[in-house]
Amino acid sequence: MSDDTDIAEALAAMGLGAPAKTTRLSGGVSCDVWRVDVAGRRAAVVKRALPKLRVTADWRAPPERAAAEVAWFRLVAGIEPRWVPAVLGEDRARHMFAMEYLPPETHPVWKAEMAAGRVDVDFAADVGTALATIHAATAGRSDVATTFDNGAQFHALRLEPYLLFTADKHPFVAGAIRDEVARIAAARIALMQGDISPKNILSGPSGPVFLDAETACYGDPAFDVAFCMNHFLLKAVWHPEWTDLYAQSFEAMRAAYLDGVVWENPVEIDRRVARLLPMLFLARADGKSPVEYLTDDESRAFVRGAAMQMIVEPPANLAVLAESYFPVAAQR
Repeated sequence: MSDDTDIAEALAAMGLGAPAKTTRLSGGVSCDVWRVDVAGRRAAVVKRALPKLRVTADWRAPPERAAAEVAWFRLVAGIEPRWVPAVLGEDRARHMFAMEYLPPETHPVWKAEMAAGRVDVDFAADVGTALATIHAATAGRSDVATTFDNGAQFHALRLEPYLLFTADKHPFVAGAIRDEVARIAAARIALMQGDISPKNILSGPSGPVFLDAETACYGDPAFDVAFCMNHFLLKAVWHPEWTDLYAQSFEAMRAAYLDGVVWENPVEIDRRVARLLPMLFLARADGKSPVEYLTDDESRAFVRGAAMQMIVEPPANLAVLAESYFPVAAQR
C-alpha cells in the first residue's frame, strides 16, 4: 500500500476528510510525518510509527507506541493545552494519528534557535516549569501509572539503545550504567515523556509546545530532565562560542524545575538527574542515536572524556556538574 493510500484511508477512518495535498516532513528516525492539507480544514500533521527505526544499528520498537503519544498529548492538554498540539484523530489499526499543524514562522524548533545563537534563557526556565508541572500532576497516580504502563516500549526506545548499548561499548563504566538502567526500570514515581529534547520542543508565542511523546511511560521524571539538560552540554561542544548562554539556560531550567518539585524532596531528584545526565551525554556519542553534529574525532573524544569522568565520580547535584563542565567546554 502506498503512503498516499495509507494516509487517505487513515484520514477517512478519523473522519477528517480526503487529503488535497500531502507533504513529507522531517520525522526523525522513529516515524513518518506528513503535513496534510484537507479542503475546508486547517492543515494537519499525520504521524505513523515505524517498527524499525532509521539508524545504522538494528533498532526496533513496537509501533503501538503511537497510542502512548496520543494519550500523553491528551493528558497534558488537560493540564495546560498550550503545551501540546491538539489531537485531531487517531487510527490505532495503522498506528497513525493526526494533530494540528503549527507553522515554523510562529513556532520555530528550539534546537534550531539554540544552534543559531538565539539562546533564550527565559524559555529554558519555561520548559523547566512546564515539565515540573506535568510531573507534579501525575506523581503518585495509579490511574496514570496503569494507562502508561509502557515499560517494554521505554526499554526498546530509551534504555536499550541509549544506555545499555553504550554500556556494552564502555566496560569500565558499564556496571554503573546498568545499575542506573535497573533503577529507572523499577521506578514508579510520575509520568515520563521520554523524549524531552530541543528538537521536539517548539518555541511558541505562549511558551513551549512539546512534540514526540511516543516514549511516554510511568517511571522516574528525572529521566525527562536529564534527557533535556543533556543538550545544553552537547550544544556547548557544537558551538563553544555560546557556551555562556547554554550554561545560563542550564541554570535557568534547573532552578525552575526544582522550584516546582513538590512530590518529593528536590534534593533527591537533583541528585538523580546529576547521576544520569553524564550517562546520556556519553550515549549521544556512542549510543544507537548519536547526535548528528558531533562529526569530528576531537569533539567525540571530549564528550567521552567528560562523561566518563562524571560517571566515575558522580557530581553531587546539577549545580556542581555545571560548575565543573561549562568552564572546560568554553576553553575547547
